[in-house]
Amino acid sequence: MTTPSESNNSVTPQDPEIQDAKFFAAIGYINVLCFVPLLLKKGNKFAQFHGKQALVLFILEIAASILKAVPALGDLVFTVAFVVFGILSLVGVVKVLMGEYWEIPVVYEIANRITL
Repeated sequence: MTTPSESNNSVTPQDPEIQDAKFFAAIGYINVLCFVPLLLKKGNKFAQFHGKQALVLFILEIAASILKAVPALGDLVFTVAFVVFGILSLVGVVKVLMGEYWEIPVVYEIANRITL
């Protein structure tokens, strides 16, 4: 089975572990739903991989929301972060549906340190 650290990040779509976790991993990229794959699919590497990345994105979204309280600059930071995190989440959902492990730049390094 292909692991996230291998050079080719795609896996065969017939892999039962991936098929079992696709729905949960995909909805994990929707804001607070990042906890769904982390809690309901604890033994599934695919769901945990994407769930951890979604959790990091969610935490970064909260941080950007808090920065919105800063006059002038906060609105700009929030708007840029909202667009960037939205695009990353959308690409994450697409990669999940394709059955691929996708290491989001910077986010993956943080997510990889999370132990649940």
